Amino acid sequence: MNAAIYDCPREWEPFLPAGTRRVRRAGELAEHIWPLLALTEKGCRALAEAEGGGIICRLLLAPGDLPALPARVRAEAVISYGLSPRDSLTLSSLADPVLCVQRALPRPDGAAVEPQEFPLPPLPGPAESLLPLLGLRLLQMPLTRSPFLW
Repeated sequence: MNAAIYDCPREWEPFLPAGTRRVRRAGELAEHIWPLLALTEKGCRALAEAEGGGIICRLLLAPGDLPALPARVRAEAVISYGLSPRDSLTLSSLADPVLCVQRALPRPDGAAVEPQEFPLPPLPGPAESLLPLLGLRLLQMPLTRSPFLW
């Protein structure tokens, strides 16, 4: 597996990049060292309350508005998402959604996504709730084509 997303809504499954595992139980996260791990806001809160072993990943995509990440999660780099200007991945427009990369983001393949904006096509839900999914696609899809073609 190249990536995992914890507590991913079932309706997002058809839009996950190839090689991304939808993880439903916290214990499954400790079974691997993940090149890329995305946490939904609900998943991040659940991990903070759950018992269990350490979770290790190279890149962590996590909500930026939480007071702290779960202590059991260890990552080489954290990419925050949310609506704050402090977040690495945000939206510069909600009316006609535009994904904004605020600073260079590392990718699991060693490349980087430079700061830029991506006008988004029609989405399968509100852009602000889809930020973990959009981040996964941006960080995993080939840079030679739009990562947001559904």
